[in-house]
Amino acid sequence: MLWRHGQTSWNVDRRFQGTTDVELTETGIGQARRAARLLASLKPDVIVASDLQRAANTAAELSTLTGIDVIHDEGLRETYAGVWQGLTHEEIIAQYGNEYAAWKRGEPVRRGGGELETEVADRAAPVVLRHADKLPEDGTLVVVSHGGTIRTTIGRLLGLESRHWESLGGLSNCCWSVLGEGARGWRLLEHNAGTLPEPVLGDDD
Repeated sequence: MLWRHGQTSWNVDRRFQGTTDVELTETGIGQARRAARLLASLKPDVIVASDLQRAANTAAELSTLTGIDVIHDEGLRETYAGVWQGLTHEEIIAQYGNEYAAWKRGEPVRRGGGELETEVADRAAPVVLRHADKLPEDGTLVVVSHGGTIRTTIGRLLGLESRHWESLGGLSNCCWSVLGEGARGWRLLEHNAGTLPEPVLGDDD
């Protein structure tokens, strides 16, 4: 399970955070507490989180309820986006419109002179796999990270070409995506969910 952090003031302002260490708002703390009450019922075996405080503090709410210590890993940080960090969505389009458009088309772009999406996946996906490999059978791993990092990690785990990663919609604050291992590799079971998984009943289970 990959869980995005709660709301920050920069989220509200539509300001690109990247690796800037922005804290949760009071709303974000409330979101994390509500989600943690749901996720605790899944009895996670391992909780691993980005070391940026918005993710670490979101993970801490689940840790408090489960008694499981959080493992912090900088490999799960959000995409470093250089000069884009701190700019609003509108400012990025106004100042770096061509770069932004190329990124949206799926071209490999170092946004703001920062990381490529594939480089983010190169550092984040192995963190997820390393901890998943250590789980007991039918165990649950909760990874607390950031929207962009989660999308690139899911794309990598599913074996999608990087130009198609944008087809995975973004995650709302404190929502999560659920992956499981199937006969042919990783499967996306839920995406941008805010409720607990339900069994798949019918012809496609």
